[in-house]
Amino acid sequence: MSAPTGRLNPRLARALVKPVLGRIGAGTLVIVEPDGRRHSFGHGSPEALMRLDSDSAWGLFLGGSLRLADGYAQGLWDSPDLVSVVRLAARQMPVLDRLRQRALPVARPFQLARSLRRPSGAQQRRLDVMAHYDLGNELFKRMLDPTLTYSCAFFEQPQLSLEQAQRAKLELVCSKLELGPGDRVLEIGSGWGSFALHAASTRGCHVTTTTISREQYDHVRGLVAQAGLADRVTVLHEDFRGLRGRYDRLVSIEMIEAVGWRNFGRFLEHCCSLLSDDGAMLLQAITIDDRAYEVEKATRSFIKEYIFPGGSLPSLELITRELARRTDLQTLDLHDITAHYVETLRLWREGFIAHREELAQLGYDERFQRIWKLYLAYCEGGFAERRICDVQLLLARPRHRLAGRQLTDRPARMDLESVA
Repeated sequence: MSAPTGRLNPRLARALVKPVLGRIGAGTLVIVEPDGRRHSFGHGSPEALMRLDSDSAWGLFLGGSLRLADGYAQGLWDSPDLVSVVRLAARQMPVLDRLRQRALPVARPFQLARSLRRPSGAQQRRLDVMAHYDLGNELFKRMLDPTLTYSCAFFEQPQLSLEQAQRAKLELVCSKLELGPGDRVLEIGSGWGSFALHAASTRGCHVTTTTISREQYDHVRGLVAQAGLADRVTVLHEDFRGLRGRYDRLVSIEMIEAVGWRNFGRFLEHCCSLLSDDGAMLLQAITIDDRAYEVEKATRSFIKEYIFPGGSLPSLELITRELARRTDLQTLDLHDITAHYVETLRLWREGFIAHREELAQLGYDERFQRIWKLYLAYCEGGFAERRICDVQLLLARPRHRLAGRQLTDRPARMDLESVA
């Protein structure tokens, strides 16, 4: 990481930053300097507090999320409630988006040139996936539930444990696709195998699941053998571009974000080509506000640089447009499960923090842990403020024969206020 302090004198940086923070229009930011002086900007809730551990931290505000994350990783600032800091920032983004939109004609060529210089083929995607998902299964075992499901859970009732809510999500996917014995199911993005094992063991279907993470591939193969499901689950180590064949059902749970903005349309088109004429697909996707997609897709950010290299969030409008342009898939149902992600991330974050000493012994140092605490809080705050959303799209080829029970028998949804 580059040094976040920049060349600005701290006093000059403070003088430049304070008028900008004074324009906060929703919520309150309290900054406590190293000598104890307090500065308050804005009014109302949420109220966020940042403690600066160095005068040089004032300069971080001039560099966006990337430099603020750098500074947090280095211990130049901290907060007793990172989520509140993110929520406050998210509430200011519409104003910033409008400013960036005006500058887009000038900035876009430079952003796209930088982005296009980065390879987007299968080999680069493997490297990007390894940078996150191959950080070690021991890390994810201490953060996730016992099924190692690394996607939004579904809290049918608020009192569910994380594991129960993840199993409820897996069942919800199976129910929407009306999976049964004899169905040939393709899953793009195995994760650590929870969907493949659940579908094969509870519905009797045959699941072909693929991942380009070596650690996930080895883990899922071991689980399949241990569960005695080798006759019903086939595990591949293959990029989506290399998949062939025809399937009755296709599942992709929070994987589209990893293909990059240049490949969204190609991914959806290839998914359609893998379905039989009466096939159906469940796409679970993290999406960004339609109005922010263009200004965000090629922008450098904390998440893209240090958490999900090569990743990009599609907008719902982008997905809809590419489906219409490249496929004959029809949208049967759209289910917004964003509120459930707030609770999911809260529990992941608590699990991660609870195991910080074990993680340190395993080699995940203080810098790594601070980056990941910020990442989890960053996402939780983003979902809580609906800067980003999570949706399940049920898609089908024109000759599908789904009965449509998922439209009438859906479990009760969770209100955002119950988890935020």
